[in-house]
Amino acid sequence: MIPQKLYGLDHLRALAISYVLLFHYFILSGGAPAWLPDFAKFGWTGVDLFFVLSGFLISSSLFAQMKQGQLISFRQFFLKRFFRIVPAFLVTVGLYFCFPFFREKESLPPLWKFITFTQNLGLNLKDFGTFSHAWSLCVEEHFYLFLPLLLLLLQLAKLTKRAWWILVVLFLAGFMVRMYCFNELYLPKSGEENSWMYWYKDIYYPTYNRLDGLLVGVSIAGLYQFLPGAWAVISGFGNHFLVLGLLVLGAAYVLCDDQQSFQASVFGFALVAFGYGFMVIGAISPTSILYKWNSKVTTFIATLSYAVYLTHKGIIHITHQLLKDHVTDANALLAISLVTCFLGAYILHLCIEKPFMKLRERIIGSGR
Repeated sequence: MIPQKLYGLDHLRALAISYVLLFHYFILSGGAPAWLPDFAKFGWTGVDLFFVLSGFLISSSLFAQMKQGQLISFRQFFLKRFFRIVPAFLVTVGLYFCFPFFREKESLPPLWKFITFTQNLGLNLKDFGTFSHAWSLCVEEHFYLFLPLLLLLLQLAKLTKRAWWILVVLFLAGFMVRMYCFNELYLPKSGEENSWMYWYKDIYYPTYNRLDGLLVGVSIAGLYQFLPGAWAVISGFGNHFLVLGLLVLGAAYVLCDDQQSFQASVFGFALVAFGYGFMVIGAISPTSILYKWNSKVTTFIATLSYAVYLTHKGIIHITHQLLKDHVTDANALLAISLVTCFLGAYILHLCIEKPFMKLRERIIGSGR
């Protein structure tokens, strides 16, 4: 079983949301501080860190049930995911559709794409770029739908001990699918005006191209839950894995300098996923500095990370519109925007997330 609290994962979750927030700030803001672009341009990988964390935490919970000889409980699993994800998401969707001043860009995709979590498929970033960051929620929802179904089928067929090969096949398939998408879908349009939007539509957003982080997380969970002897050895090198993760991420930073190149498009996501995977291994190893460090600051940021992720673009946009004639210093505007982002997220957390999490516990606990 996973310990009640893994502080190392809070540190990584806080890193992920901070990196995503700074990345989107520099993308949205024409007057970002001069130091920010070089630091924040790799911030898109914060989403991949979230994928690794989700893959580890979700599959660990399911694997723990399997270890106890229990069949996967769809009712419990989907109720937990629904109350954790959907209420705050729907409130944010409502803000975008009901209050145009909240939109960081002009146009939204159709409402049905948000409701069905299919917004990431065929997304035209140029014309429908508002709330585009919800694409990653679509990827996670698809993962939440298919993972328990697959595990139940493996349980019923008594094939769980041989299931590791599925991870290998999916990893390899990811490379082949991205290679096809790059050569056959994106490359013929790469010389056109605004060709970048085709790269995002055909390479970056689709679920079938972005499974690497989730698969790495599932692999770590399988090692953690089913191979205690191997894990006991590996976890003795927690700080080494943190360093290894940083080195791999450094290599990914160089590889993805031209994000729309063939090498970055085909191999970049996997390299990023492995880098963050090593960081997660380090964070959950009792010998690492992240495991031992209990910080109220990173725990607070981690607690608000989902609410920040949902609302930060809209709040940055509003903050800039209100202060553009009053605050001229780029660093001051960034600091104020960070404060407003976390304030807005805290309100969403108190008013929506916490009440629905309490309702979830009552419903699941009642057995109804």
